[in-house]
Amino acid sequence: QAVGDGAKAKAGGRSRALRAKAHPIAELDTAQEIRFPTGMGELDRVLGGGAVQGSLVLVGGAPGIGKSTLMLQICSKLCETSKVLQICGKLRETAKILYVSGEESPRQLKLRADRLGVQSDNLYVLSETCLGDVLESVEEEKPDVLIVDSIQTLYQDSLESPAGSVAQVRACTLELMQLAKGEGITVFVIGHVNKEGSIAGPKVLEHMVDCVLYFEGEA
Repeated sequence: QAVGDGAKAKAGGRSRALRAKAHPIAELDTAQEIRFPTGMGELDRVLGGGAVQGSLVLVGGAPGIGKSTLMLQICSKLCETSKVLQICGKLRETAKILYVSGEESPRQLKLRADRLGVQSDNLYVLSETCLGDVLESVEEEKPDVLIVDSIQTLYQDSLESPAGSVAQVRACTLELMQLAKGEGITVFVIGHVNKEGSIAGPKVLEHMVDCVLYFEGEA
């Protein structure tokens, strides 16, 4: 359901820009598919030893269970680590992170970060819900890690359906998956679980991501 040829062309241009190039298998270096520590031991354990470059991780749970807080804590750990990381083919002492918030304003996010003691010049915050603008910001900032909070707030302007619908969630997640694989950016996507225990519909995201983390509390 496209709204016009202009929107189609805009979306298609972004897809072509993010498209990965083919390489002979003999030239592929498996050492590039590395894991890097998030700075939180228990999270690294459930991720299989750390976050993987170019992976798409879904962080699901009921609203208010602490998903955003956990993501900010990860930002703090990644930005303060002293271990040299090989991310996106470059050696860095700290990771550059772009936190996209569609749930809270920059001021609200700043207040939360202050309460958690999160302070870093390598943590960038963007309050945006249009996926096209998010991708443009990623192209400008070139982060190592992208955090989207939350997938239900994102929308593609080429679709008529509202943000949070199954069509929008599926389309936006597909674009983020292509971004992760094509650019080698580690992407964390927050998804809210509804009363039936599903994320934005009947298991629409689980098969599209590399890892699903569910957060639950005591009833």
